[in-house]
Amino acid sequence: MAEKEFHEGDHVSWASHSGRAYGVIKEKLTYRTHVRGHTVAASEEEPQYRIRNDHSGRDVAHRPEALRHEPT
Repeated sequence: MAEKEFHEGDHVSWASHSGRAYGVIKEKLTYRTHVRGHTVAASEEEPQYRIRNDHSGRDVAHRPEALRHEPT
């Protein structure tokens, strides 16, 4: 299966405890960092994406396999 690739500005969604959540990709994370107090164990081999949630305006981080492209 081809690896999913996302770019800054892409509109995406992911499963959340309250249904589907939506947001915009802000950056590709390829290094260990923190997002809202949570450690994000991203690396070059296993990148994650920082996403601005459309509803809350807060940043979250997710692996590419948890995301899907949404129409803009």
